[in-house]
Amino acid sequence: MLLAIDVGNTNVKFALFEQSRLRARWRIVTDDRRTADEYMVWLDQLLRIEGHDRADVDAVIISTVVPRALHNLQLLAHKYFGVDALIAGRDPVGWGIALKVDEPQSVGADRAVNAISAQAAVPGLDKLVISFGTATTLDHIGPDGAYLGGIIAPGVNLSLEALVAAAAKLPRIAIEAPANPSVIGRTTESQMLIGVYWGYVSMIEGLIARMKAEIGKPLTVIATGGLATLFQEQAHLFDRIEPDLTLNGLMHLYNQRKQAI
Repeated sequence: MLLAIDVGNTNVKFALFEQSRLRARWRIVTDDRRTADEYMVWLDQLLRIEGHDRADVDAVIISTVVPRALHNLQLLAHKYFGVDALIAGRDPVGWGIALKVDEPQSVGADRAVNAISAQAAVPGLDKLVISFGTATTLDHIGPDGAYLGGIIAPGVNLSLEALVAAAAKLPRIAIEAPANPSVIGRTTESQMLIGVYWGYVSMIEGLIARMKAEIGKPLTVIATGGLATLFQEQAHLFDRIEPDLTLNGLMHLYNQRKQAI
């Protein structure tokens, strides 16, 4: 079985695949100081809860936007699973898609993996992939799967944390859909919620419209990340939501490499 690991700025996501089938997934807060031993103590228990054992894992693939976290995850693969981890975007696991931007070496691993996954899900059409993470990113993927550029904006939680940190009297609030459609709040909390929720809806709507106008062709809008479903409930911004887009992309990347051998 394949253990796919996606290291983001906020969370590290693990997924267990049997061929192309996702069997289990877990996440833990990103900490580049976490050792291979600490990962294994945590992961070993979760594998057993799902009815698996470390011996079931015969391959590991990793994508990361946190370089300092990579060494301990490579050590995890070698020490506890007896394999050398494959690193997405590095030989022998090249992207297999064109990165048609001015600085291809700067494209985040998660965005390239998302492009691979989006192409597998919707081949032959232009795609707009929106990922709600530490940053909110919007990426244009061509009909052939090429990465054609995109947008980086502050993530929802990051913006809210900055607001609370900079304004002494503002409370921490949970991000959720407002209770009613009014955009005029009558309490501090409701005003903050309206600003965050409908502010982001308006931003995403506007950026989608601008990108569609510039691209000038029909687009399939694919969203991923925990907040995608929340925004879709009220605004219906996306054609489809793929919560495991990045992890599925790692699976596709591994399978492509395996078939090429």
